[in-house]
Amino acid sequence: MDDMQAVTLQYYNDHAREFAEQTQYVDFGEIQQEFIKLIPDAGHILDFGCGAGRDSRYFLSHGYRVTALDGSHSLALLAEDYIQQKVVRQSFEAFAEIDAYDGIWACASLLHLPWDTLRQVVWKLTAALHSKGILYASFKYGNFTGVRHGRYFTDMTEERWQALTEGMTAWHVLKIWVTGDVREGRSDQWLNILCKKK
Repeated sequence: MDDMQAVTLQYYNDHAREFAEQTQYVDFGEIQQEFIKLIPDAGHILDFGCGAGRDSRYFLSHGYRVTALDGSHSLALLAEDYIQQKVVRQSFEAFAEIDAYDGIWACASLLHLPWDTLRQVVWKLTAALHSKGILYASFKYGNFTGVRHGRYFTDMTEERWQALTEGMTAWHVLKIWVTGDVREGRSDQWLNILCKKK
């Protein structure tokens, strides 16, 4: 883990409760539904960077098996209390499962990785999906790369995603679209990506 990723993790450990208050009860149902309609009933979902557990709880409430994972110990503790199950504490780079999930949900999590590491982790997520498995990922929209508000960000556009995944022939992009921020008082735009493993 490089220094910038360590800074980002420290931010979430220091601000876990504040972050949970901002995100845990936000209505994200429209995009969650886009994702789960592509996942088999009672399928196994990896919530990759689960934060305070909002999405894991939603998927569990809809009858899916969920593995929740986060690198922040403080957020993992809050998520465990919220979803009433164990959260895996692991850095994204250390993740290395094979053929394990029907769907991977990476909502506002991969965006904290620097470019080269991000590419490596996306490769790993490919390997972790079953054939025809679904990946959802979201990034702040734009071309910025660097530290902002105490955390490292790699923003994304359609063109940057295409460049990032060049040569990754296992993916088929189902949908890529831009949305506004669902949190009150935020004007950020987000790039949403749904992919299917061939």
